[in-house]
Amino acid sequence: MIEAFAISRFQPGSAKKLTLVADLIRGKDVPTALRTLTFLVKPSKAPVLKTLRSAVANAITKAGKAKLKEEDLVVTEVRVDQGPILKPKRWQPGPRGMATPIRKPTVHVRVRVATKKGAKV
Repeated sequence: MIEAFAISRFQPGSAKKLTLVADLIRGKDVPTALRTLTFLVKPSKAPVLKTLRSAVANAITKAGKAKLKEEDLVVTEVRVDQGPILKPKRWQPGPRGMATPIRKPTVHVRVRVATKKGAKV
């Protein structure tokens, strides 16, 4: 059984929004997950799709191109953790004449893929 993973750190976006996207592909085989993310309308799909493609490429490289294909892989883990919130450089008007900082949240995305149980490697 071959396992590979990819981590994409400091990606812009909210952890809550990206978790909704990650829940759609958790446990699915890789072609179905790629198809789901490709045709998804949410703009927050980009970091998850990028990390999934990287994890698949890592698994194929680890096993060798002749031994493993995308169809033999399944998404075993998708984790979205909150990263640091970037310091405010701009401000927005707030109540009673006060200023509110514009927050820029970041996330860390981790995707792990493994071969299916019946796949020959």
